[in-house]
Amino acid sequence: MTPTDRDAYLAFFRAAAALKDTLRSGFTPSGRPESTAEHTWRLCLIAVALDDALGVDLRRLLELLIVHDLGEAVLGDVPAPLQSADGAGDKTADERAALAGLLAALPPPAAARLMARWDEYAAVATPEARMAKALDRLETVMTHVEGANPPDFDYAFNLGYGREHTDRAPLVAALREPLDAETARLAGRD
Repeated sequence: MTPTDRDAYLAFFRAAAALKDTLRSGFTPSGRPESTAEHTWRLCLIAVALDDALGVDLRRLLELLIVHDLGEAVLGDVPAPLQSADGAGDKTADERAALAGLLAALPPPAAARLMARWDEYAAVATPEARMAKALDRLETVMTHVEGANPPDFDYAFNLGYGREHTDRAPLVAALREPLDAETARLAGRD
């Protein structure tokens, strides 16, 4: 590795560390806001733990999970309830542009590989991308169920959140079932 490449990788890793401080709308069980890095970590843990049952390429899935929210290191998180159907395209374009800025310092082959994985996740066209979307939605619902949320937290939103992704994967749908029951109880709909 050349000194220039070394410095480029280190700069990228430092910039990506902003995900540790990028807060999401979910809360931990102790009531602390969850970071995007924590969300991504647990997504990867879920994928590794369920590897034998997922039926997809684990390495590719992990690559998708690691980069899927990387643009938030620049833009921050937009909570799902605030993402309108009309603005979804803008959010995707904004996140892609932010990611391109983060990746710009990397050697071109590394930047292209990471961007290709982000594009794959966004397109939801491969088995790994569909599983990544499903697990992403599952992890979010799980966080909302187990978190010490504020009194005005909108649990009912989660009953439909990401269902088009989680319902496609029977294993993820099965894991979501008890979470939905708990969500309904927390929303006062049981």
